[in-house]
Amino acid sequence: MTSSSNEAPAPVDHLRFHRAHAHLAPTFGNDKFALRAEAFARFFGTPTFLGAQTLIVVIWMCLNLFGFTHFDAYPFILLNLAFSLQAAYAAPLILLAQTRQAARDKAQSDADAQHREALAIANSERQAEAAKNTAQLMELLEQNTRLTQMTKTLSERIENLTTELHQHLVRKDEPKT
Repeated sequence: MTSSSNEAPAPVDHLRFHRAHAHLAPTFGNDKFALRAEAFARFFGTPTFLGAQTLIVVIWMCLNLFGFTHFDAYPFILLNLAFSLQAAYAAPLILLAQTRQAARDKAQSDADAQHREALAIANSERQAEAAKNTAQLMELLEQNTRLTQMTKTLSERIENLTTELHQHLVRKDEPKT
């Protein structure tokens, strides 16, 4: 026979309030293009991207300025076109990622607020139960005090009656003169 105190408590799903907003997790959706677009948008602000872009631009300019090749001579029109194309795609992706991140943040905030409210309600219920238990305990203590007083009174009365009975018996047993 197993008692309920030996059983492990059921695991608590700490993310239960966030599950309703799981559809907001991928920024652009769940398909292959969406996942790659989000990865690309996230990559734009990394030091790796900035370092690689700087290296490519320096190599590009050196190759054209020092005469190794002349596919994009000064003022680097093709390089400017590449930057414009990159900006044309990067800006909307970044803005979309920021908008969706704001939506995810709001959903997470709402879920956290629901969780805090559930905790507050549970806490209020526990406090009410504790107040009820305290009131019951106080009532039991008062009953115990009354019973103790009654026991003391009855014990004193029994003692007095015993003394009276003893004295009565002693007087009865004394020889009469």
